[in-house]
Amino acid sequence: MAIEPFIQIEDLWHTYLPGTPLEHVALRGASFEVRSGEIIGLLGHTGSGKSTLLQHLNGLLRPQRGRVRVGGIDLSDPKADLDAVRRTVGLVFQYPEDQLFEPAVGDDVAFGPRNLKLPRAEVRERVRRALEAVGLGFEAFKDRATFSLSGGEMRRVAIAGVLAMEPRVLALDDPLAGLDPGGRVSLLELLSDLHARQALTIVLVSHAPDEIADLVDRLYVMADGRTVASGPPRELYRHPEVVAEMGLSLPEMPELMQRLRAAGVPVRPDVLTVQEAAEEIWRITRSFGT
Repeated sequence: MAIEPFIQIEDLWHTYLPGTPLEHVALRGASFEVRSGEIIGLLGHTGSGKSTLLQHLNGLLRPQRGRVRVGGIDLSDPKADLDAVRRTVGLVFQYPEDQLFEPAVGDDVAFGPRNLKLPRAEVRERVRRALEAVGLGFEAFKDRATFSLSGGEMRRVAIAGVLAMEPRVLALDDPLAGLDPGGRVSLLELLSDLHARQALTIVLVSHAPDEIADLVDRLYVMADGRTVASGPPRELYRHPEVVAEMGLSLPEMPELMQRLRAAGVPVRPDVLTVQEAAEEIWRITRSFGT
């Protein structure tokens, strides 16, 4: 029995500044769906429509044409409960640390729950859970000056502020942007941990297909405002000609496997990680010796 998508987008169009000299069509019939518990990657070049699509997931943008459903709520309906949608889908913008504004870390993370008019004890507990979920101890960080933190810590605080609203879905717009290699690995490990421990559904926009390939369940590829391909990473990356047609480059390990295959080495075409590549090369090497 097929599982009903928790988020479903069908034939979505969006035009910025319609009827003006600056009119720009950002989405041209995009389709997209997410099932509860999935980690979905959204790839594409700058201007492909990824961020515009993401902003429809929590009602920041409303459908101009097409359909967006989140947890059974139709965002095309003028009477749709947008507050419920925004509690359900937490949106983390690119460079989320730029959204921090409170002097103390605890107050910044508490901003959303306080706006829900929750009791003080509940707000404090949500801040505790959110900080600890992103690897920042509550007692160690709640009174720290927000802008004294490192860039990676500030990004974690910004994500904690969204988690404090206790969403079912966490949607992140290129969260790896601007981080050094260590910070990128650390953040991906954090997202994997959040997914495992809190059963969060995650939608992840990225310009780094090689870094998210081993994390996501499925990938969507966007170009010119359309979703042009989707599927599990292993399935997409075993067809390099299709990836090239979409204007994307293969991640490093699938590209290495394709080069080896072109040279006549019978390696698997669906390898994603360095560990898998090492094991595959070792397997082939051993077979040559027998």
